[in-house]
Amino acid sequence: MFENLSERLERSFKILKGEGRITEINVAATLKDVRRALIEADVNYKVAKTFTDSVKEKALGQNVINSLKPGQLMVKIVHDELTELMGGEQAPFKIEGNPAVVLMSGLQGSGKTTFTGKLANRLKKEKNKKPLLVACDVYRPAAIEQLKVLADQIGVPVYSEPDSKNPVEIALHAIDQARRLGNDLVIVDTAGRLAVDEQMMQEIAAIKDAINPTETLFVVDSMTGQDAVNTAKAFNDRLDFDGVVLTKLDGDTRGGAALSIRSVVDKPIKWVGTGERLEAIDPFRPAGMADRILGMGDIVSFVDRMQQQYDEEEAKKLHKKIATNKFDFNDFLAQIAQIKKMGNLKDLASMIPGVGKAIKDLDISDDAFKGIEAIIHSMTPYERTHPEVMNGSRRKRVAMGSGTTIQEVNRLLTQFEQTRKAMHKMSNMSMNPMKMMKRR
Repeated sequence: MFENLSERLERSFKILKGEGRITEINVAATLKDVRRALIEADVNYKVAKTFTDSVKEKALGQNVINSLKPGQLMVKIVHDELTELMGGEQAPFKIEGNPAVVLMSGLQGSGKTTFTGKLANRLKKEKNKKPLLVACDVYRPAAIEQLKVLADQIGVPVYSEPDSKNPVEIALHAIDQARRLGNDLVIVDTAGRLAVDEQMMQEIAAIKDAINPTETLFVVDSMTGQDAVNTAKAFNDRLDFDGVVLTKLDGDTRGGAALSIRSVVDKPIKWVGTGERLEAIDPFRPAGMADRILGMGDIVSFVDRMQQQYDEEEAKKLHKKIATNKFDFNDFLAQIAQIKKMGNLKDLASMIPGVGKAIKDLDISDDAFKGIEAIIHSMTPYERTHPEVMNGSRRKRVAMGSGTTIQEVNRLLTQFEQTRKAMHKMSNMSMNPMKMMKRR
């Protein structure tokens, strides 16, 4: 995400490297390169120019304090301006009313239906909501079936009327059913088109007027750059939506949509889709996104993703097993599954401060755990719960069964044992503060 923009900005700041102070000449050279980097990232030209003019004004108005170099001060100013450009503060997402109603809008292919399922999954887990999904796309073949498949995966119901061609009535009937059955959240998935047209605009506007949603979201594919911004403006002129959802931010997006939409449309980005998994959804944090664009990571979003997979009861059981040194390969597999649910591995690693630049040229595959999982799955149930029984003949059998080498099996067993000992030691120290004090 934003790798090209991050690299270009980093090169721009190097123009100031070694300079003793900020001057109009060296700032102009730096910001000319920054503006070019933003335009190449498909940021709206007027937005890019206004942005660099603002940065220049603030940079020339500040003295470089002793603890900072000119390049470092410029990074801070650019970070603050990027944050402001994308909205400043994280925008609230309102789910009020009984039921709360969320209306989804957007073009066909933007990821609207998939995001409907992701949002329901998130609010069900995080807010203990009881969602009802509504299939109001009466044109696209298999649209209803797609929504039902997603709903089945997260265990929520879908309201549909396959024989009806009136999306306004379908939405109203769905809200009535939600009240009867106790669903406190209704998410309405609507039809899209390949391009903006008058019929679609009239239809989505009629649905909004009829159901009076708590939140109206516009879903847009972030990889379409300035086209996304233009489409958002067209929808907002008719719908006056509450916020934007950027999908496919895990792809080769240049960043133009994320950096331009707030300025052009004057509506906040509220959510981002970061992968294909139903858990791959994050609230949009302008400061965190600015961190990532400048290669500083985004630890808040990283922790947020961890918390989405966190189950308190399971965590207590796991802690108990670690404390009694009974953590086994079944537990190890479960932890791998949790990590994989958090999203793209390279995207996750880039959220950790200092890691993004180090791994930018590495190809981190989502299949990175495949070999480990194959080895563990080749063990018998007894071997997984009793790793200490893994003698030479067992290791040879596991290597053959998993398509790996004995050396790889040995390495995994050694690393697992070292990890288990370290976790057991840390667990005991955390439960006994006196032991921790004595070790200091």
